[in-house]
Amino acid sequence: MKNLQLVAISSLAILSACEFGNSPEVKNYWPQAGVTYEIFVQSFYDSNGDGIGDLNGVTQKLDYVNELGANAIWFMPLMSSPSYHKYDVTDYKAIHPDYGTMEDFKNLIAEAHKRDIKIVIDLIINHTSNEHPWFLEAKKGRENPYRDYYVWAQKDTIADFLNKKVITLDSDNIQQWHDPGMGEDFYYGFFYGGMPDLNFDNPKVRQEIYDIGRFWLEEFGVDGFRLDAAKHIFPDDRPLDNHDFWKEFRAEMESIKSDVYLVGEVYDKKEIVAPYLPGLPALFNFDFHYTLIKALNQEDGMLLVTKQKEIIDFYQGITPTFIDATISSNHDQPRLLNELGSDPQRYKQASAILLTMPGAPYIYYGEEIGMLGLKPDEHIREPFLWDVAEKDSARTQWIEAKYSTDGTVTPLALQRDNPDSFFNHYKTLINLRNSYPALAIGSLELLSETYPKPIMVYLRKSGEQELVVFHNVGSEAVEINIPAGFEKEVFSMGEVESNQNKITLGKNSSVVLGK
Repeated sequence: MKNLQLVAISSLAILSACEFGNSPEVKNYWPQAGVTYEIFVQSFYDSNGDGIGDLNGVTQKLDYVNELGANAIWFMPLMSSPSYHKYDVTDYKAIHPDYGTMEDFKNLIAEAHKRDIKIVIDLIINHTSNEHPWFLEAKKGRENPYRDYYVWAQKDTIADFLNKKVITLDSDNIQQWHDPGMGEDFYYGFFYGGMPDLNFDNPKVRQEIYDIGRFWLEEFGVDGFRLDAAKHIFPDDRPLDNHDFWKEFRAEMESIKSDVYLVGEVYDKKEIVAPYLPGLPALFNFDFHYTLIKALNQEDGMLLVTKQKEIIDFYQGITPTFIDATISSNHDQPRLLNELGSDPQRYKQASAILLTMPGAPYIYYGEEIGMLGLKPDEHIREPFLWDVAEKDSARTQWIEAKYSTDGTVTPLALQRDNPDSFFNHYKTLINLRNSYPALAIGSLELLSETYPKPIMVYLRKSGEQELVVFHNVGSEAVEINIPAGFEKEVFSMGEVESNQNKITLGKNSSVVLGK
C-alpha cells in the first residue's frame, strides 16, 4: 500500500485509489443488501407550487435517486389521512390528494422501474384513523356490522387499565383505552385515540387487509410493503398470534406476487424481534442505530461490531435468508448529525460504517446533505434543501424549518461541486458498496488480534474477495498493525498514514484494505 495522508475525503481521490484489480462492476444487490432511500413526500419536492411535496416531484427527482446510487425508495404513508404524517388512514385505496392522483403514482412507478428503482410503500394496518368509514360506523353501536372491526370493552371491565400503561420504545402514550363519547364502551388504540386498533381476530378484517395488499401489488405494481407497528397487531401478551398472523400475511402476499418484499417495524430486543422473521423476512435493526451512535459518542470501537455479529448469528439460526434492514436514522429519530454533536467528521464516519457493514441499509432523505432535526417529529421531517432559498422554487413550505435552514445546512446544489461534501461522501460510499460483493453481501467476521479501544475492525468476505475495514472512532490518532496480505487500499477517509506493515488513523478516520 502506498504511503499517503488524506486530510479530507474526496470522491475522486477515493475512486482513483482503488487498486483491487480491474474496475469493479456496479451491481444491484436489492433487496438482500441493496440501498433503500426513505422519502417523506410532503417535504421532498414541490412540483406545482402549492408548498407541499408531491408524487410528480418525486418522479422529477428519480434521476437524483439514481445519481445517489440507491436501489429502492421507501415511501412514508401515501394514502388519504387527516394528519400531516398520514399514519392514520381514512382510505386504503386512495392517494392523498395533496400528493397527487392515482395516475401520478402509476407514472412514478413506471418511471422508477425504467431506472431499476424498486418501490416500497408504508402499509399501516395495525390501526386506522378514527375518521375512517369503518370506525365511523363501528362507534354507532354494538349491533353495527363494523363494530367487530375494532377492539371494544365495557368500561367496568377495563377500569384497572384505563390509566395504566408501560411506556414502550415506540410509544409514549399513557392511555390505551378511549371513550368515543358515550361513556359506556371504550375502544383500544395503542398509540392514541385518533388511531383505533383493528381487530385481527375478525376474519373479515384480515380479508380486508389482504385485499388492500392485492390492490397495491396488482393495480400499481409496487414491489413491497413496509409494515408499520408490526409488533402490535395483537397485544404483547399474544406474541404467538402476532407471529402466526404475519406468516399468514406473507403467504397471502406471495400468492399475489411471489417476490414481494416485506420489511417490518418491530421495535424491541433481538429475542423479541427474531420470531417475526418467518413472516417478515426483512426487519429493521434498531439496535444498529442506537449502538452506532453509542460507539461513536463513547469512542468504543468494537461495541457495534460485536453487537451486530451477535444479532446476525442469532437471526441466521432462525431464518438463514433473513434481510437485515440497517439504519443510521429514520423519521422517528433525531437526525443523525444532531445525535453526533454536529461533528462532521464523526458524521461522515457513521455513514462509512453503515455502508461497509452487512445488511440492507436505509438512508433517510436529507441525511446525504447533513440535514438537522430534533423532536417533535415534524422537525425531523423538514423540507429538503435543493438549492439556496432564492433559487429553490421546489422547496416545500408546509412547515417553517427550525433546524434545517440555509444557515445550518448547505443545499444540494452547492454540495454537488464540492468533493468534500456530505453528498459526494454518501455517493462514493454507496458506489463502493455496490461495486464490491464483499461489502454488499459478504459475511461479517472478527479478527483475532486485539486493537486499541477506539478501533473498530471487521473482515468482510464473499467468495474469494476479502476486505478488512478499520475505523478509528476516537478523538486521537492511533497506530495499528495491518493484517498480513491486506496491502491494497480500496477506500480511505480522514487522516491516514501508512508505513510498511503499520497504519496510523487520525480522529474519525477509516480505511478499507483488500488483498
